[in-house]
Amino acid sequence: MQALHPSSLRASPPNPLLKPSIRSHHITTNMRQPTRRRSFISASTSAPKRETYPKKRVVITGMGLVSVFGNDIDAYYEKLLSGESGISLIDRFDTSKFPTRFGGQICGFSSEGYIDGKNERRLDDCLKYCIVAGKKALESANLGAGVLVGTGMGGLTVFSDGVQALIEKGHRRISPFFIPYAITNMGSALLAIDLGLMGPNYSISTACATSNYCFYAAANHIRRGEADMMIAGGTEAAIIPIGLGGFVACRALSQRNDDPQTASRPWDKQRDGFVMGEGAGVLVMERLEHAMKRGAPIVAEYLGGAVNCDAHHMTDPRADGLGVSSCIESCLEDAGVSPEEVNYINAHATSTLAGDLAEINAIKKVFKSTSGIKINATKIRHCLGAAGGLEAIATMKAINTGWLHPSINQFNPEPAVDFDTVANEKKQHEVNVAISNSFGFGGHNSVVAFSAFKP
Repeated sequence: MQALHPSSLRASPPNPLLKPSIRSHHITTNMRQPTRRRSFISASTSAPKRETYPKKRVVITGMGLVSVFGNDIDAYYEKLLSGESGISLIDRFDTSKFPTRFGGQICGFSSEGYIDGKNERRLDDCLKYCIVAGKKALESANLGAGVLVGTGMGGLTVFSDGVQALIEKGHRRISPFFIPYAITNMGSALLAIDLGLMGPNYSISTACATSNYCFYAAANHIRRGEADMMIAGGTEAAIIPIGLGGFVACRALSQRNDDPQTASRPWDKQRDGFVMGEGAGVLVMERLEHAMKRGAPIVAEYLGGAVNCDAHHMTDPRADGLGVSSCIESCLEDAGVSPEEVNYINAHATSTLAGDLAEINAIKKVFKSTSGIKINATKIRHCLGAAGGLEAIATMKAINTGWLHPSINQFNPEPAVDFDTVANEKKQHEVNVAISNSFGFGGHNSVVAFSAFKP
């Protein structure tokens, strides 16, 4: 949820996924165990070594999303390329008393063919988005897998309705589905229950860094031989009164109600906060050897990732971007990539006063020459826990199409932003290595690296 961005002064916390874990029934048991991968805060990138062992290489073999631009990936990216905003006045509840009255709300969503009628009536939108995006991602990868889909806010509508029922009617009127559908792990669980997926299954909640945390953890399960395939990403549906009001109270949101479509202005001098969005973005991540055996279409390769914490402030970033720069360096080390190989950055850049420049400062610490790097920010705006998932899909499309979507609403950029931000118009660009940044309240930093697949 980063209205502002965090960074970190100390080493990454131990990854819980490095603990021994029980293999699920479909996992190959005679697989050689990969060496442990660690992230270091001040990792050296002087002599990177990219992974070549097929049992440890991780590729993307499926993608699925729910977005303000619909549920079709090609249509989603076409609208990004064309510079559409996706932001509108909120009409699903009365916003007249809110200082912010707009967002990237999803309209006309249908789960037909993916969720049965009973669950369609019961489920929170956060869970519906997760299930639809997960199943769409699996349509091209229909084998047993683990599931790791996180959310920053969880089933907020169910939670809000439960509290309202308690206050107005007493505890006996609380739905029996209140707890199951409000907890953050239920999206991953329902996908597994529906599809019979018995691999590793849980949820990560690190605010707006959630999706990247899930990608990183899922890849580590695969690299350690604990799963052949993981469904990973994030989901969010927080555009309801309590969600909007909460972010208003944080003073995190833009209040440009007279012009919602230009309210989100990453790196612009007149930016005044982020614009809430919602949706889900999910990838099918798979061991290369496994994908090749079954002839799966390979979208791109996951090269590596890293996570760490600013240990600085609940919502404010470190102005010098130290935690973020350390996270980027650790990601490159994990990926076996030198800074010179990176020529595209999908930035977090949520249009906040402190966060946008903190991220730029961090990037400059790592990349001494920025002349060949293109950097952009998505314009469906800040989808909280789902942001990294939706942005990862946009990154894959950039890798595969050679077209970068524009960073719209670039009117008066900050002088410190001396990158090519793909301002206002799409650009052709052959992506060598891409990194995608996501940062969250609490100082959670996450960076993942992708490239075109090369056998």
